[in-house]
Amino acid sequence: MNAVTPSSTHLRVALFLAVAMAITVGTALGFQHIGGYIPCKLCYAQRTPYYVGAPLMLLAALSAYLRWPPMLTRVLLWIGAAIMAYSLYLGVKHAGVEWNWWAGPTDCGAVAPVDTGGKGVLDAINTVIPPSCDTAALRVLGLSFAGWNAVVSFVLMLVAGWAAAKRA
Repeated sequence: MNAVTPSSTHLRVALFLAVAMAITVGTALGFQHIGGYIPCKLCYAQRTPYYVGAPLMLLAALSAYLRWPPMLTRVLLWIGAAIMAYSLYLGVKHAGVEWNWWAGPTDCGAVAPVDTGGKGVLDAINTVIPPSCDTAALRVLGLSFAGWNAVVSFVLMLVAGWAAAKRA
C-alpha cells in the first residue's frame, strides 16, 4: 500500500507552491524583459510577495522532507497562505485602479529608469510608453496582469491554506 502521508502531502504542496510562485513572477519578468512591457509602481509591488513566498515555500518543503516538526511546516504554509492573501489584495487593488473603481497612487510613473536600448531619451521618446497604473498594458480573456495576479494569488492562497490545515 502506497499511502500519501500528511508530511509527503506537505512536501508536494510546498514544492508546487514554490514552483508556481517562481513561474508567476518569472512570467512577469519575461513580459518586462522579453516583451518590453514597462511595469508601473503597483506592478513592482505585486512581485514582492512572490520573491518572499517562493523561497519560504522551499523552506517549507525542506522542513517536510527532513521531517522537522510538522507544526513548523504547517506554520510556514500558513505564512505562505497569508503572503498570497496579501498578493491577492495587491492584485485586486491594482485591477480596481485599472477599472477606475478607485484612485491609484499619484506617483505611479515613478519607477526605475527606462532602458532606451542604447539610444538617448529623445530618440526613444516616441517608442517608449511610460507605465501607468490606471491603464492595463494588456488584457487576456478580459483580465489585465493585475487581474490574473489576483486569480493566481487566490488559488495559491487556497492551496497553501488547505495544506496548512492538514495535520500530520
